[in-house]
Amino acid sequence: MQANILLVEDEDALRMTVGDRLRSEGYAVECASDGDEAYEKAVVRGFDLLILDVMLPRRDGFAVCRDVRQAGLITPILMLTARGQVHDKVKGLKLGADDYVTKPFEMQELVARTEALLRRAPTRPAAKNELYHLGDLTVDLRGTEARRGGERVNFSAREFQLLQYLIEHPGVTLSREDLLKEVWGYRDGTYSRTVDVHIASLRQKVETDAKQPKFIVTVNRLGYKFKPSHSD
Repeated sequence: MQANILLVEDEDALRMTVGDRLRSEGYAVECASDGDEAYEKAVVRGFDLLILDVMLPRRDGFAVCRDVRQAGLITPILMLTARGQVHDKVKGLKLGADDYVTKPFEMQELVARTEALLRRAPTRPAAKNELYHLGDLTVDLRGTEARRGGERVNFSAREFQLLQYLIEHPGVTLSREDLLKEVWGYRDGTYSRTVDVHIASLRQKVETDAKQPKFIVTVNRLGYKFKPSHSD
């Protein structure tokens, strides 16, 4: 099935260039040129991916990303940024972005990141349990949602995929390389902080005390492990 992409970019030339390239790769592409238009289209129509520039008129990309997540959408978000500072990239990831490309970028890299975000996780046998209780948080893997006290807890698409992968591999120490390969779909090295930022974000939403995690624990120098109970 043809993937539908919303491309949000206020530079006409770049929007046309990127849009044409993505269409040539077989994607259906719709465009928006400012943050308000992007938000309205994202929440009203169903897209498989948002490609979102940070510097936008009316509502910047960070605000669009935040507002889309607060609206309950888990559509993958790839952010385009001209900013080189690490803290800006981390900010986008913390707000719910799934990946980013820094301008100027090679079109081949953008296409590869797009494919990685759209790539479906390898088919695995259905989990015996569909509902998981992590303290006061209930995670519904089939319904791709989580609730605490009846209120929905919003995750980005990548956060939920990461949480699902951890849940489905209880007690297994997973390296950053494992997670980048199995959850992000990368076949070679990439920005390692991506995994750490998503783990930190998950802990904020899953753990009672993110500074002393009981479910998503760090294995020193090796990676991370999901513990389905509080026992050591």
